[in-house]
Amino acid sequence: MMLAAVVAQAADQLPSWNDGPAKSTIVEFVTRVTKAGSTDFVPEPERIATFDNDGTLWAEQPMYFQLLFALDRVQAMAPQHPEWKTREPFASLLKGDVGKALAGGDKATAEIVMATHAGMTTEEFEKIVRDWIATARHPRTGRLYTEMVYQPMLELLAYLRANGFKTFIVSGGGIEFMRPWTEKAYGVPPEQVVGSSIKTKYEMREGKPVLVRLPAIDFIDDKAGKPVGINSHIGRRPIAAFGNSDGDRQMLEWTQGGGGKRLMMLVHHDDGAREWAYGAESKIGTFSDSLMAEARKQGWTVISMKDDWKVVFRPSNELQGR
Repeated sequence: MMLAAVVAQAADQLPSWNDGPAKSTIVEFVTRVTKAGSTDFVPEPERIATFDNDGTLWAEQPMYFQLLFALDRVQAMAPQHPEWKTREPFASLLKGDVGKALAGGDKATAEIVMATHAGMTTEEFEKIVRDWIATARHPRTGRLYTEMVYQPMLELLAYLRANGFKTFIVSGGGIEFMRPWTEKAYGVPPEQVVGSSIKTKYEMREGKPVLVRLPAIDFIDDKAGKPVGINSHIGRRPIAAFGNSDGDRQMLEWTQGGGGKRLMMLVHHDDGAREWAYGAESKIGTFSDSLMAEARKQGWTVISMKDDWKVVFRPSNELQGR
């Protein structure tokens, strides 16, 4: 009865969540760690919550949105690179054959990303990202990519912040790809974004100091890299962590390892009608059987997109709900 009352009290703050185990777990956790005098009470400076981005805060199909950004950049940059007409993987991309271009695997993807993400200053890259995110649209839904964010997760971010949490994004995506738009999209400022990075170099250009993006990887913030990134950028172990795939396993393990009251949650993409149904066999956002087994063993909460969310995407002109 007490938990039911707590859930009812939080209903207005999480209106896109169906009443059920996932919502109850969130509300009970927040209630316990924020109640002064409780044995589970956590002081505000220690209320750190980390969120994966792709597949957790916004969609990740038919491919990671940053890769779609890179593919768009190839088209935009092609006039300055006539050699791409005969050089793979660019030649196939310019012919519209994305499948053939990406058939080269990680090597081809890395070549595309480096060609489109490096060779400019950090300020120039930020402007390119801002311009793209303001106009580019998802190939299937026709929505702006910032309309492909999950409404229930937006409410969860706001609910946690209203209860003294500091929310961080910890993603395998590029840190400088995310930082220009995460504050507007999620309310997460750039200094609270942790991600993969390429190397940068300080230079003086025309009497002005700049940072130049180099075609070399600096850090990969995925899998075992996520706890390392959290330690380097945040300096505190989270008490709550949210992911959706095998790439988030170590972040959840690291969070749980701190002891005390902890919340570990995984979004399960099981709604093929309103989004995409995928998991163990998917090359993008893989939710393997072993991850599901660990979630059950460790007591992590698996969020069923189909059962736990009343709506999926941030509302736009399209009718949402069910």
